[in-house]
Amino acid sequence: MTVNETASPELKQEIKLLILETLKFDDVTPEEVENNALLFDEEEGLGIDSVDALEIVAALQRKYGVRIDDQNIGRFIIRSVDTISDFVHTQQLGIPYVPPEADQVAEE
Repeated sequence: MTVNETASPELKQEIKLLILETLKFDDVTPEEVENNALLFDEEEGLGIDSVDALEIVAALQRKYGVRIDDQNIGRFIIRSVDTISDFVHTQQLGIPYVPPEADQVAEE
């Protein structure tokens, strides 16, 4: 994605709220969640697990109508608020989403 195609701060805020509501993290505010923090990281992120990730995917599908059919790509998408919002944004624009890490894996 180019700089002009990055997700808006409003979309990132919506994603944070969606994650917190879906996982019932009532004691965490969206402002406490860093956009680039790894969601699976217990120290800097939310410490989610694979079941939580599936719940997030289902919530994203319901709210935004996006599909994450490839589990290998899904693990790159559900990394952080930034990666999730970039995925949703590209889907809204009709652009195929290819995470940078997936490009590197494909080249190896």
